[in-house]
Parts: sequence; structure tokens; C-alpha cells
Amino acid sequence: MTRPRKELVSVQDTPYYHIVSRCVRRSFLCGLDHSTGKDYEHRRQWIEDRIRILSSLFSIDICAYAVMSNHLHIVIKLCPTQAQSWSNTEVVTRWLSLFKGPLLIQQWQAGEPLSKAQLDTVSDMIEVYRERLANLSWFMKCLNEPIARQANQEDKCTGHFWESRYKSQALLTEEALLSCMAYVDLNPIRADIAKTPEDSKHTSIKERINPKFNLTSAIDSQKALLALQHFQSPVKPLAQFEGNIRNEEQQGILFSLEDYLTLVDMTGRILRDDKRGAISAHLPPILERIEINQEEWLNNATQFERLYHKKFARKRRHNQAA
Repeated sequence: MTRPRKELVSVQDTPYYHIVSRCVRRSFLCGLDHSTGKDYEHRRQWIEDRIRILSSLFSIDICAYAVMSNHLHIVIKLCPTQAQSWSNTEVVTRWLSLFKGPLLIQQWQAGEPLSKAQLDTVSDMIEVYRERLANLSWFMKCLNEPIARQANQEDKCTGHFWESRYKSQALLTEEALLSCMAYVDLNPIRADIAKTPEDSKHTSIKERINPKFNLTSAIDSQKALLALQHFQSPVKPLAQFEGNIRNEEQQGILFSLEDYLTLVDMTGRILRDDKRGAISAHLPPILERIEINQEEWLNNATQFERLYHKKFARKRRHNQAA
């Protein structure tokens, strides 16, 4: 029996989750459909733009993503404290970026005089919006529904575009997070539609190596899809890698970007019987291909390793004492 989403997603257990959505019947509705000869490749850009814009509006960070021809992967971090820090005005501005909103909220935003009862109602509605802007299910609803609606309109058809509801998997450890991110970023290579991570279209690793996100184009595209009212928030970058461990709470991924790129490159060279593609063993290491300073990377990697083991040795001793 399907379990309620609230039982599957718990920030107290982990803020990190792997999300998968597949096209209905796993058809190639976001790429070249070999059975019909139709090319839907442009829809992958729709989805990538939508992911980045929604992340900027929601209190959800994007660690990794890969938009494939018949499915998508996202590794997200839930950040409810971000939403709690927003003012009422900011919450409403973010929500009305996606939805027209009721007349009462529009009047409040315009500064029109309201009665105490109306203001109390507005306050209640704002708290509902604040909660939704931190909610994974609402994030996926705002991602998948407009894409499905526009694709159906383009195909002049009705019915489901996505296969059932999205799937979520909790990532409970740093190892689980990193291995899942690498798996997601290597999807185009394993499918043999890209030869290297830096050439893998519509993936987070390509965006990290060579940022190409065009906010103006993304806003225009989303407005054309009738999926965006306006956009006044700053663009949120992808979740940051933090290679050095500090005493204060860290907000980013407990790994350095250089180490992660090396991890993905090494993993991608492993041949698998159940996958078509792999990174060629004849290619130089990724840090050479993208011209990252080797000496700087080595210093960071050495410092990271020493501090990482020191921190988690303390954690293990603490858990054993408990």
C-alpha cells in the first residue's frame, strides 16, 4: 500500500532526498521519440529552467539534477528555516510569483485598507503559503503540473504526462548523499548520450563546471508556458560544496567541489554490464580537462580528509557513549 508522503519525508531524520519522476509508460516525451520520430528535446530545457526558478522561490536547495529524455532526477535539501526567516511581504511575493492568489491577498499586497478580521485572515493565509514554500510535495506539484499541461497542449492531447506520483528516497548519510549525487550526474553517461560530465546536457554537474543558466530566458520561457506570474527573487545557486569543516553549523555539502568532480570522473570510468556507457579510460582526469589547479585541489583534499575523519571520530565516540 502507498504510504502518505508525510511519512516518507522528515526533516528531523534528514534534509536530503532523491526525487525521481518518469514520463507515462516511460515514453521519450522529453527527447527524441524513436517510435514516432518526433523530437521533444526542448522540453528538457523547460524542466531545467523550472527547477532553478522554483528552487529560488522555495526554501529548497538543489544538490544535483539530471533531466533525461523520459525521466528526471533531483537531489534536494529541505531548508525550512529559510522560509521561517522570510517576512510576510516576501512570502506573499514568492507565492504570487507562481499563483494569482485570492483578491484579499492582492489587496493586502497593494496596501489597501483592510479590517482586523481581514488582516487576521491574511495572516493565516500567509502562514499556509510559508509552509507550502518549504514543502517538497508543493515543490514537485509546481514543477510537474505546468510541464505536463504545456506538453499536452503542444501535443494536442489530454491525459497523464508523468507516470504516477514522484518517488522520493531519504539520504541518511554523507556517503548516501554523495553516491546519489554522482549517480544522478552520471545518468547521461550511463545512457551513452554523453561522453563526459562536462558535456552532459541538462545536468547539475555541467552547470557547476560551466554555468550557463540564463535567468532572462528562463523567465520568458516560464511566462510563455503560463507557469510564472513574475519573478522578483534573487536566483539561488546550486547547493554549495564546503570542503573545510568549521565549528559552526555548515549549510552546504560536506565535501569539496574538486573532490566531488574527481569522484564522479572515477566512478564514471567503471564499466557496468547493465549500462551502455562509461567515461573513456583514455581521457585525462577531469581536473586536467577543465583546467582546475592541481596543487590547490591536492591541498584542499588533504585538509578535508584530515578534518573529516577527526570530526566523525568525535561523532562516533559520542554515539558510543550515548
